[in-house]
Amino acid sequence: MPRIVYLIPLLLTTSLWAVTIKSISFEGLVRLSADTARQIAGISVGDTLNVEQIDEAIKALYAQRYFDDIWVEEDSGNIVIHVKEKPSIARIELEGVGQNDKDTILDLLGVKTGMMYDETKIKQAKTHIRQFFEAKGYFDTVVEAKSEPLNDDERSLKVTFNVNRGEKIIIRSFQMCGAEFLDYGDIELDIANKEREFLGWFWGFNSGELKIHELPMDSNRIKDAYLQKGFLDVQVSPPFLRTYPDSFDASLSYHINEGEAYTIESITFDAPEGILDEESIVDSLLLEAGERINISHLRRDLETIETAVADKGYAFVRVYPDLQQNKETKTVNIVYNINPGEKVYIRNVRISGNSRTIDRVIRRELYLTEGSLYSKSDLIDSRNAIRRTGYFEDASITEQRVSEDQVDLLVKVTETNTGAIAGGIGYGTSSGILLSASVSDGNIFGTGLKGTIIGERSDDELSGRISLTNPRVFDSIYSLSGSLYAEDNSWTNYDEEVLGFSVSAGRKFGRYTNASLTYTLEETTLSDLSDSLIDRGYEEGPSVKSSITPSVSFNNTDDYYLPRSGISTSASLEYAGIGGDEKFVKNLYRFAYYYGLRDTFDYDLILRYKARFGVVWDNGDLPLNERLYLGGISTLRGFDSSSISPKDSDGELIGGEIYFANSVEASFPLVERFKMRGALFVDYGMIGEDDLSEEIRASTGISLEWISPLGPISLIFAEPIKSESGDDTTSFEFTIGRQF
Repeated sequence: MPRIVYLIPLLLTTSLWAVTIKSISFEGLVRLSADTARQIAGISVGDTLNVEQIDEAIKALYAQRYFDDIWVEEDSGNIVIHVKEKPSIARIELEGVGQNDKDTILDLLGVKTGMMYDETKIKQAKTHIRQFFEAKGYFDTVVEAKSEPLNDDERSLKVTFNVNRGEKIIIRSFQMCGAEFLDYGDIELDIANKEREFLGWFWGFNSGELKIHELPMDSNRIKDAYLQKGFLDVQVSPPFLRTYPDSFDASLSYHINEGEAYTIESITFDAPEGILDEESIVDSLLLEAGERINISHLRRDLETIETAVADKGYAFVRVYPDLQQNKETKTVNIVYNINPGEKVYIRNVRISGNSRTIDRVIRRELYLTEGSLYSKSDLIDSRNAIRRTGYFEDASITEQRVSEDQVDLLVKVTETNTGAIAGGIGYGTSSGILLSASVSDGNIFGTGLKGTIIGERSDDELSGRISLTNPRVFDSIYSLSGSLYAEDNSWTNYDEEVLGFSVSAGRKFGRYTNASLTYTLEETTLSDLSDSLIDRGYEEGPSVKSSITPSVSFNNTDDYYLPRSGISTSASLEYAGIGGDEKFVKNLYRFAYYYGLRDTFDYDLILRYKARFGVVWDNGDLPLNERLYLGGISTLRGFDSSSISPKDSDGELIGGEIYFANSVEASFPLVERFKMRGALFVDYGMIGEDDLSEEIRASTGISLEWISPLGPISLIFAEPIKSESGDDTTSFEFTIGRQF
């Protein structure tokens, strides 16, 4: 506490307090300026000195928490205020804490270097450390703090927090007292605190570790599980936790009064006339009259109704469900009360986060602009369109209300590294060492232009490509692209050299559909053909392909590299024979479907289904290299590229005329802060000359997906599960810059 010392003559005389303050000075100030300290003290030259004023000045200074001690001296009206400032924290150390936790704890402490040492804040910091470990399931954690001068400088302190981490409490039993309709297995996936399983120490099994901060919410999660089954009257007690300090075990129980399930009798709407097409919206709802009510479906239906109304311009519509229960018949009438508010128009569109990308490149993807009538679907489609460009790691659009009938749209993007100089090395069991190098930019100078120079080399393959694409010529709905390429491949039964170029023009139709027309001119030279291939009529030497390929594609996915929802599909028909030597028709289809479970299960699991179908017709000259093959990253992982096709009597690959390949994948998060994921997959493919069942192969494996600073990288480890003797297999492959 501060002390007050007055050095004045005639201490007991009443004339003391008639002294006028002539000067005010400070001794001991380091961090505060004298002017600031005088303002805080509230005394000025010319004031009449009195003890109450000095007392208030000391209290005001002490309240700033800068000082350990304050005292005042006075001599003939000259005031000297002496202060002893608190030392500052020059270093903070954590002992007994793992390296992975240190950065997180330092952010949570509330104490940083450069701050004044304050016992109150040190106590709070100790509490924060204990709470951090409690959140991770450790209890009885002891935290001690020690301060000492740094380098013999009493004004600079080193503060050390010594942490003796407690033990984890394990839930050994879980009881739902009074439950009949649901049991533990029905709610296990929903709750955070689970009973320990037999292999609780192993990944994927319940460890039973107590999560104390989740306990209050688990009661609501159990209740929500009942509400999804129609039990509107269910009551779930707060958790009753009994712990055993000697073993750090615990038992957890809830008392449940289930009630009975309710059936929907009717669904009606209370809305202003003309706001909602009730017949149409009822058909799109998940809930129907005659079935049990499901509170989860009710929430989804609320979103459906809000979107339908918001698409008419009512940005701030509110929908309130009124559940009118009949406790005798156990039925419920659902009345959706709709308050649309006013129609809303877009005032301004403000874009942020694009330090590199030009504003117009983003604006051309927006379906809502200044003066537009608000639409929720247009807003969602605009956000997804921005994400599909591949220029951004993330994009969001939020509404900022400025009046009853106007909003500003705040478009916030996080740019990704679209330009990269990349190199890679891998190994395949049949193709040997795999080398890759590329220079690419998917957003040249922020204009949206895409350019690539890439080269790949393995024991059997050498390829290079230069390409340039403008997806929106003059910000229009038209696109233009071109590429030059060369390949030198050594396949099992022949070698080929390819040199060619292609040019493509395209047009957008609607929001998700694109059509294009591509012209290709290519010279292919075949050599070292096996005797059996020569016997089948194939010739060595050069041939020229001049082809035109119309194609159409549809893509409504929500992201470019890592989609979680939507469909991406395309179809093309190549006609070769516009001049040149080769004459054939090739029809290719691609399909991909993405379904994310993050919103459903609060876990970022992504399910994917991908398929390819191709058929080629000989129209006079179908060369060997234009026939169809399976194998490789695009069609059948675990098998060497283009190594699966029908064979002749000598076992030589002769290529197919029809194929089908598909895969099922499940992608899951590994290290989210590093944007690393894993994916389990199964590939299945069929190919033949006349019949798809002539050659059938399958494989399975796991891949590591990483959105790295160089772009998306995928490391693939595959193993055939259906193969034939003589198949060329590969256990490891990698990709850079491809969509997952």
